[in-house]
Amino acid sequence: MSNLIIRNEMKTDYKIVEKITRDAFWDVNFPGCNEHYLVHILRSHKDFIPELDLVAELDGSVIGNIMYTKSALVDENGGEKEILTFGPVCIVPEFQRMGYGKKLIEFSFERAKKMGYEAVVIFGHPSNYISMGFKSCKKYNVSAGDDVYPCAMLVKELKQDALSGGKWVYRESSAYNFDEKDFEEFDKQFEKREKGYRQSQEEFYIYSHSVIK
Repeated sequence: MSNLIIRNEMKTDYKIVEKITRDAFWDVNFPGCNEHYLVHILRSHKDFIPELDLVAELDGSVIGNIMYTKSALVDENGGEKEILTFGPVCIVPEFQRMGYGKKLIEFSFERAKKMGYEAVVIFGHPSNYISMGFKSCKKYNVSAGDDVYPCAMLVKELKQDALSGGKWVYRESSAYNFDEKDFEEFDKQFEKREKGYRQSQEEFYIYSHSVIK
């Protein structure tokens, strides 16, 4: 861990990061993946935050990346609070479960705090993020609209009590919307891989389609 450097992504890292993302997500949530295309298009979106586009470099090699976009929470009076959403976040498969991802995320939190951001909302597997202070969206009264509280929607306050006493609706950036045909064309530049089934895909389906009452 002493040889780990966390820095901003540079243009020379782009292809490396896209390949790492593809390798890290392949067959995890569904057969194949599209997260590497998301990485590609996020960089040019208006909600993308370059200061929070970070890579983890170990012994001179990039092994991971995290990216953030601006998003919003809308209160009952229509007022908006600008917050953050991160993703994709990834670590090269052979370096996963070794603490590098957690180090990268926590570093990004500290930088985000210094930039004045007060909260982060993500969609992810709870067991991956609870140790970093994320809680169920229900506990902060943050819904996806119509009082729907997805199990996979997680919230972290970067500033204590930033969301206390309010009732909020999460509004995700349009950066995460893309055309499937554009993705398929983009993916042709990568080495062809066979798509397969993993148990994590069923787990992803359950969490992404479940809500808290």
